[in-house]
Amino acid sequence: MVKESSVPEVVILRLPLYIRALSQMSAEGKTVISSKSLGSRLQITPAQIRKDLSYFGRFGKQGRGYTVDSLIETLTNILGLDRRWNSCVVGVGRLGKAIINYPGFVPEGFKIISAFDNDVNKIGQSVNDIKILPMNMIRSTVEKHDIKIAILAVPATSAQNVITELVDTDIKAILNYAPIAPKVPPTLILRNIDPVLSLQSMTYYLQ
Repeated sequence: MVKESSVPEVVILRLPLYIRALSQMSAEGKTVISSKSLGSRLQITPAQIRKDLSYFGRFGKQGRGYTVDSLIETLTNILGLDRRWNSCVVGVGRLGKAIINYPGFVPEGFKIISAFDNDVNKIGQSVNDIKILPMNMIRSTVEKHDIKIAILAVPATSAQNVITELVDTDIKAILNYAPIAPKVPPTLILRNIDPVLSLQSMTYYLQ
């Protein structure tokens, strides 16, 4: 296995796409696929797929392709998706509640076990059997339940302060829905999700 630092981030970002496409192909009854057929489904060149996979070893056989289920298992292990990752939601407004109620996280290995908010009217209530806790309980709760991932669903005006607070906990990764570009230390993994930016990038092609 290559060192993590030697793998370009863009390659890591594509691995989940490969797993999703391969899983769909497996469900369709395909047992062996080529880089060409996988690339065609994802609109990625076969050469790029082969290069991406080469960072992690040798896969498949020339002229025969990849064994679908075996490649799924290998990529799942590479991404650490063969274990459960405890997560929490910070900010329990409409978006936070939707995230907590979303059923798609658990099958993929992500378990939301805690939620936090600074609104006294929400603290003590439950969403999908998860009790909303005050912000001052983040550190102790994260340590108690070995939470490594925080999903941030707070207003943009609060996001940086909350992230600064999370930096002082055992949280190692943040999925940020707030429409800002927050500052984080290099030791913390940050992913931003902003549907408005995605829509704005699409309108270029619609003009």
